[in-house]
Amino acid sequence: MSDNTKTIKGRTGDWEIVMGLEIHAQVASKAKLFSGAAVGFGAGPNEQVSLIDAGFPGMLPTLNKHCVEQAVKTGLGLRAQINRRSQFDRKNYFYPDLPTGYQISQLYYPIVGEGVVEVEAEDGSFFNVGIERLHLEQDAGKLIHDLSPTESYVDLNRAGTALMEIVSRPDLRTPDEAVAYVKKIRTILIYLGTCDGDMEKGNLRADVNVSVCRAGNYDKFKETGDFGYLGTRCEIKNVNSFRFISQAIQYEARRQIEILEDGGSITQETRLYDPTAGETRSMRSKEEAQDYRYFPDPDLLPLDLEEAWIAEIKASLPELPDDKRKRLMADYGLSQYDAIVLISEQAKADYFEAAAKGRDAKLVSNWVTNEVSARLAAEGKDFSQNPLPAAHVAQLVELIETNVISSKIAKEVFDHVWNGEGSPAEVVEKHGLKQVTDTGAIEKAVDEIIAANPDKAAAVAEKPQAIGWFVGQVMKATGGKANPAAVNDILKVKLGL
Repeated sequence: MSDNTKTIKGRTGDWEIVMGLEIHAQVASKAKLFSGAAVGFGAGPNEQVSLIDAGFPGMLPTLNKHCVEQAVKTGLGLRAQINRRSQFDRKNYFYPDLPTGYQISQLYYPIVGEGVVEVEAEDGSFFNVGIERLHLEQDAGKLIHDLSPTESYVDLNRAGTALMEIVSRPDLRTPDEAVAYVKKIRTILIYLGTCDGDMEKGNLRADVNVSVCRAGNYDKFKETGDFGYLGTRCEIKNVNSFRFISQAIQYEARRQIEILEDGGSITQETRLYDPTAGETRSMRSKEEAQDYRYFPDPDLLPLDLEEAWIAEIKASLPELPDDKRKRLMADYGLSQYDAIVLISEQAKADYFEAAAKGRDAKLVSNWVTNEVSARLAAEGKDFSQNPLPAAHVAQLVELIETNVISSKIAKEVFDHVWNGEGSPAEVVEKHGLKQVTDTGAIEKAVDEIIAANPDKAAAVAEKPQAIGWFVGQVMKATGGKANPAAVNDILKVKLGL
């Protein structure tokens, strides 16, 4: 990405956007972080609440080992430092959906330290985003304001649910980079099985910190580490779609530039993005850590992890997206673009590999990423719900490779197969779609068409590209089943080209 795309033109000169993101990912776990209450979507209000989540006096939290394992796994997937010792702190604030009056989080000693994530940009280049930390914390409950004109309802089903907060460095420079980064984190989490990545249900959401500075100041910040070169940041809370992340950043950067160009200053605050109005709005002035009176949770001992346990988790990691991308390129000779499209979903990459054994990998990749993906998208399914066996795609490609059918007929065959009419070979047999490679039959068709169109045949000598018309006629005469290469060869001989 060239530098000039990282600047925004203002009335008084050029500006740069600088962003850091905090991604809140709900830990894939059947129980909450400190209680045995169930976690899941779709339960009735307050049906998944224990006495601990409801803040009853005298209740003691018990740490869920599975959630800790999921956090360590995620840290390893982000190529980050796993801290052998971490500690839970109380973050004190009042909100009606937080019955204890505090959230258990990690401020001073998080479970995961610094890491780095390699992100693919739109143009196929890569950029690195530094990870500052990953910590575990509980989610709060939910307030519902639209059930009554005078009252608010509190649902504590989410209260106490385990979240991982993944905090990036201020390494993001454009809305596109921010979106690409969130997509990459989401893919890694889904591969690891540590978060389902469902943004519609709020299981993955981002707080976006946006600031603007004069062009050139970001480089000075990078050289010196002095945050004085960067502008005051505003945090846009809980953005839960890629489109909204991009829109919120664009609006917020413009808003800050206009204030600064009018001689004003930016107030550090928390804002919300309103997708219907397409703007960010002030929510509250930004608190600092000391405003929350953090202190170590007296009910929880510091967390000490054994090296052997971390090593065990590391050994159980699946192949991660970056490694899979490199392997698909090396083993199957795929382009970087094709490999990136395939690894975007674990199920898609697995499906491709199952279909590509012993076949033309590029051809298989095209069928998987184009036809199969398009059908699934049209039916609102993702790859894990794909009804078509990988063996059918492999067989279809084999029929093309062995000239039994042409690529054009393959599309028709695919239609029948998708509609449940059997395997590609059965469909070809049943509908008589075999490619005509019998040169005698093709010659007969060519002779008839030339005889019926002597003027056009004579004109081909002057204008050789007119042969295309004849190819079309022969294909029509043979129901599209003639082998196109054979048709071309025979026509060239008969028309004296």
